[in-house]
Amino acid sequence: MTSIETLRDEADRNGSPVGDSDDSIGRKDDTEFAELLESIRAIIAKTGSMPPERMVAEELSVKRHTLRRALGRLRAAGELEPARAGRRAASPLEKGRGLIESTNPFEVMELRMVLEPALARLAALRASPAEIERIRRAATTGTGSDPTAADMAFHKAIAAGSRNVLASELYIILHRVASDGRLRFTDSDADLIPERVKERDAEHRVIADAIASRDPEVAERAMWQHLAAIQQKIIGRLAPGGLF
Repeated sequence: MTSIETLRDEADRNGSPVGDSDDSIGRKDDTEFAELLESIRAIIAKTGSMPPERMVAEELSVKRHTLRRALGRLRAAGELEPARAGRRAASPLEKGRGLIESTNPFEVMELRMVLEPALARLAALRASPAEIERIRRAATTGTGSDPTAADMAFHKAIAAGSRNVLASELYIILHRVASDGRLRFTDSDADLIPERVKERDAEHRVIADAIASRDPEVAERAMWQHLAAIQQKIIGRLAPGGLF
């Protein structure tokens, strides 16, 4: 009698078919893996980006190879940017510090108007359904949310949806510079003027709808118009007799 037949006989005597235990273990593993994915999503939502693997593995008490398998699943679904090989690059915050002293609001807006319409066009062509849903959710500032953080989340979601890692990194550096207290100029009064938040969100939704409709021309144009409105606001503020 083979070992498999022996196992079947023992299973019959015990009243349980061979395979039930394995199925139970498999279901448990699937549940734990799904919980790991949700935990990673929660960390990314909280921090705004994927922290170093070592920190996440320690926080979630999982082995690195298990974490990497979960990250691979999220990347395949378009929920996480592709991994970058090589040594860890300086963080966007580190890169941005050296730029703050050597630029000004006009230069920042000029570069945003060159870069971000192109990112919106690429997002309309390349973003996954999950990335599009993230863009649409970020288009509207939630009740009680910080308007400046909500604005950054929307534009960052579009940059990620462009599926161009280099352009996305450039955008993150650019927005870090623009958000620094010494160069704080875009929508800095948004938390004081609810009407401006509503107006900005409406502009965001036009961009998001164009991306969701896979219309690169409309997405690009809507982003340019959105940024042009901000640029005019900055000019008005920095001109003689303006708010600054």
